[in-house]
Amino acid sequence: MASISCITHHPVTSKLKNFSPSPDASTSNLASRFLGIKKSVGWLSLTSRIGPSNGSRATCWFRFGKNGVDAEGAGIYGSQSRDDFDRDDVEQYFNYMGMLAVDGTYDKMEALLRLNIHPVDILLLLAASEGDKPKIEELLRAGAKYDVKDGEGRTALDRANEEIKEFILNFSVQRA
Repeated sequence: MASISCITHHPVTSKLKNFSPSPDASTSNLASRFLGIKKSVGWLSLTSRIGPSNGSRATCWFRFGKNGVDAEGAGIYGSQSRDDFDRDDVEQYFNYMGMLAVDGTYDKMEALLRLNIHPVDILLLLAASEGDKPKIEELLRAGAKYDVKDGEGRTALDRANEEIKEFILNFSVQRA
């Protein structure tokens, strides 16, 4: 099990000595420094910095693994079903994997969407082409079908390399 420590600091100081309202007291003076920022508004000064401080301090621990919270147990990973995926997910994945940058257009994505293939199956076709194992596993858990054909008659298995084909088939056998 791995743990990640997280510490935040938010000291608040006031400059009440010799307080005299000035005409520009309502304006904000924001100065940024290398490790932190300081913001002054009138007599109130907020300082936020990384590292030790004499202000308030909070420590929190995030636990991962069997005895902690894992992504699947927390409902983040593997919690989506087939119908939770839509056109926006296809577009986001297309952009995220850099397919738009390579192709320069959404033509390939739009062609798949026009075939009335379910978005989760389109995502599996794309992820298999990219060799994206974590995404493939997520999609198969959600109910994606690896035998759905694209416009050229190819399935996710046809688009995948040998390692990914084996991964998809082994995952499907384990789920059966």
